[in-house]
Amino acid sequence: MSIDILAYNREAWNRRVAQGDEWTIPVSPEAIAKARQGDWSIVLTPLKPVPADWFPPFGGKKVLGLAAGGGQQGPTLSAAGGDVTVFDNSPSQLAQDDLVAKREGLTLRTVQGDMADLSVFENETFDLIVHPCSNCFVPDIKPVWREAYRVLKKGGVMLSGFCNPITWILDPELEAKGVLQIKYRTPYSDLELTEEERKRYTDAGEPLGFGHTLEDQIGGQIAAGFSITGFYEDAWAPEKHPLSAKMSCYAATRALKL
Repeated sequence: MSIDILAYNREAWNRRVAQGDEWTIPVSPEAIAKARQGDWSIVLTPLKPVPADWFPPFGGKKVLGLAAGGGQQGPTLSAAGGDVTVFDNSPSQLAQDDLVAKREGLTLRTVQGDMADLSVFENETFDLIVHPCSNCFVPDIKPVWREAYRVLKKGGVMLSGFCNPITWILDPELEAKGVLQIKYRTPYSDLELTEEERKRYTDAGEPLGFGHTLEDQIGGQIAAGFSITGFYEDAWAPEKHPLSAKMSCYAATRALKL
């Protein structure tokens, strides 16, 4: 299949904003008020908050929300004292961050672009990178890790969420019926589906996805130069995602640039 993935997924996420997808709903005024008082948390994966001790002190420090549009993590970290830039492929997702910033009087910058190409930023620009579970929308994540390492300052921290590759290899029609049966290989790519299979997603206007190996997810960070200093797993509620009744399907890492 010949397709411009960046452009296709940009429009798909713009549609998700219009549809009110849960990852596009801006944080509430009440949450921003609490963040200003030091009472806040964010997620990188479906449900589990990032441990408070994973964050470096970042009052006034430069924070990059990498592929993190939607008006959630960025405004929260801004209200908590960070100098935040939100970088995302979708203009509509970035508009959610701008909406919260204007509504709450926050100083927050939004930049549109490809998470695998951060050339708009100089080397060693940021103290903290927050990268929620979004690299499943690019076919190759190794450039994402390399670019993140480049723009992070020495001693800086990157917090990332990602999918366990098993979430991509089950038969989706059977999974919807509660039957967990392997059908596809890993690494997974929507581009390798048959045209009929792919219509399941394209006809619904959904983004095209990619299930990356743990070697690329974790080993890719290490190969880029990071030291992994924290790890946890997470899952959806079982009634929403049958596989979650059996195992944790998502993970998060804390990575340090030495």
